[in-house]
Amino acid sequence: MPRYLALFDSLRVGAKRLTMAELRAALEAEGFSNIETVVSGGNLLLDHDERPDEGLEEKLRLIMRQRFGMQSPVLVRSRASLAAAIAENPFAGAYEDAIVHTLFLDGAVDADAFARMENGRQGAERLAFGDRALHIDYFSSVAEGKQVASFIERRLGQRGTARSLQTMKRMLAKMSDAAIATD
Repeated sequence: MPRYLALFDSLRVGAKRLTMAELRAALEAEGFSNIETVVSGGNLLLDHDERPDEGLEEKLRLIMRQRFGMQSPVLVRSRASLAAAIAENPFAGAYEDAIVHTLFLDGAVDADAFARMENGRQGAERLAFGDRALHIDYFSSVAEGKQVASFIERRLGQRGTARSLQTMKRMLAKMSDAAIATD
């Protein structure tokens, strides 16, 4: 069974934090297995019958909305698509991995919308678009990251969630370890 990475933007319902036990039970009831957090609670590795990333995103969003009343983005990447996001990041290797991020988006980036967004943006960070993602080089600090991500989401009309290159590499290694163990 293929291994996927589910990226949650938030696991809070109002002031209440959704527990891993609650989430695991709901996902197992819907056909997911081998569920584990990696790096933080917003990153879940899970197994599911093979399905396109977008199909699993839709299924997870439906579960989150129906079971927990949550509307936050849930994005899914296969091992191959996570590896591709790391490989396509033009800022990888140029700076510290904790400063370089990928904002995973719920749709493809339109080149014209990206150009319009760049023209109205302020800030020192550099941006490049990829496959359902924007790569961000913060240079020295990610303190303004929330504002940058919110600006990008508003301008592109998409929702997303960001992860550092350092975190992405750790998640990919964990997914690769799981793939080796099942081979």
